[in-house]
Amino acid sequence: MRRMSRRLFAGTVLGGIVTVGTAAWGASADSGAAGPPRRRADGGEMRGMWLATVANRDWPSRTGLTADQQRAELLGLLDVAVERRLNAVMFQVRPAADALWPSPYEPWSHYLTGTQGKDPGWDPLGTAVAEAHARGLELHAWFNPYRVAGHTEPARLAASHPVRKNPGWAVAYGGKLYYNPGLPEVRAFVQKAMLDAVRRYPVDAVHFDDYFYPYPVSGQAFDDDAAYRAHGGDFPDRAAWRRDNIDRLVGETGDGIKKIRPGTRFGISPFGVWRNASTDPHGSDTRAGVQTYDDLYADTRKWVRENWIDYVVPQLYWHIGNSAADYAELLSWWAKTAEGSGTRLYLGEALYKAGDPAQPSAWQDPAELSRHLTLARDYPQASGHVFFAAKEVADDGSGAMRRVVADHYGEPANPPG
Repeated sequence: MRRMSRRLFAGTVLGGIVTVGTAAWGASADSGAAGPPRRRADGGEMRGMWLATVANRDWPSRTGLTADQQRAELLGLLDVAVERRLNAVMFQVRPAADALWPSPYEPWSHYLTGTQGKDPGWDPLGTAVAEAHARGLELHAWFNPYRVAGHTEPARLAASHPVRKNPGWAVAYGGKLYYNPGLPEVRAFVQKAMLDAVRRYPVDAVHFDDYFYPYPVSGQAFDDDAAYRAHGGDFPDRAAWRRDNIDRLVGETGDGIKKIRPGTRFGISPFGVWRNASTDPHGSDTRAGVQTYDDLYADTRKWVRENWIDYVVPQLYWHIGNSAADYAELLSWWAKTAEGSGTRLYLGEALYKAGDPAQPSAWQDPAELSRHLTLARDYPQASGHVFFAAKEVADDGSGAMRRVVADHYGEPANPPG
């Protein structure tokens, strides 16, 4: 199953969604302040949701809303998280080499105003941090390291965009533009751009998703020949060099976070299959078409085993009993991988599949996700769950989220800490 995790979905979030008493919370909108002290439970349960902004997936519901409308929608989604007894929000603040804060390095995201580089008139990330903390929620700043645009035309980017100034940094592939991970100057730049947010705001964590090198596109090659010739001489093959590029990004980002804001955590949410056992005896008993080690050049198992990251959220976006990638098998594999590593394991849940008629019959049962949480109780390494994504947490047309809350979230939980 390919790239089910971050498809650019159509659909909107209702602007007036459950905006319960937002003024009563008393938090400032744009200061970026941490808000009142929160109770912390070191090692507590993760109950998170992803809040995606790419292609206006979850928020804002469309481009061009006023600042007040955007703010109201965002606060409404934070209120939904509280109502569902969640305790963390992974907020996508750099969806495509852009920014949802006043970055000196990359332009304002066009998903806000419809025009890349146009100031929306407020600070979404600063607001999200302050308002999440006021509600007792953690705010994990979610960054996509290398995606530049959903098209291949640099001239369509804002005049100030780094790719306009450095056209050699970008690679066109699969109808999209990406920063080239094989260029040391690109790796240094994207870290600087992302860590600017860590320096400015008391975010609880930095969060990466599953996009490192892009997912493979049939019949196309990612053109990094020149970078490989310049920088790949010490490696046995291009795949090893590419994995080293991603290893360096992860290791250096983790070091940078610790230097800038000690205590801020670093988590990654990879595609759920590292390698199939048929490829590697250390792999899972799966038959997935994508393997992160081989196709995205992301050695996610190593990052966990060697504790390069504070937490991992594998996207286990399959039902229990799936013939190619069984949720139960992958839960067991990731629990064994995380055991004794010091890396906390949370499980990524495909709430968006629940009730979708295009999905297998298991997903038509609103109890499927609840069964995932029940099964995870048997694994002490599993410390919680994160749901994709905010639109479904709010709308919950299938009733699957209500079932999870009724069965497992009877009381609020402290932030995972």
